[in-house]
Amino acid sequence: MTEYTMTFRRYIKITLFMLSFFVLGYGVTSYQSIFLGLSFGTLFSLYNLWSMYSRIERLGQAVINQQKVRTMGSLSRLLVGGLAVLIAMRYPQFFNLLSVVIGLMTVYIIMLIDSLTKTMRTSKEKR
Repeated sequence: MTEYTMTFRRYIKITLFMLSFFVLGYGVTSYQSIFLGLSFGTLFSLYNLWSMYSRIERLGQAVINQQKVRTMGSLSRLLVGGLAVLIAMRYPQFFNLLSVVIGLMTVYIIMLIDSLTKTMRTSKEKR
């Protein structure tokens, strides 16, 4: 298993943990629209992560086979995020719009924190 696949699986596990925390918050607290928005946005963020992973895998195979390389699909991921926001705007009684936007950023926040911790671990090992 490549390091890239291991990293992808680690992001999936952390995101699913966060999603379970949001669902628990929906069931336990009185802030149901906030936690439902976080859950909804995180689901779309998880889909975007999977989409990015599969496209990068196809890109790697195309480079190995010396085939023509297609785009990374940034527009499709942006449209998925837009769809999540449109649904949240259509049903404001269920979803808090700000929570949906924060949920959409969940995977990217996880990636940032993971990169920072790896950098700190690497610099401590070199000392």
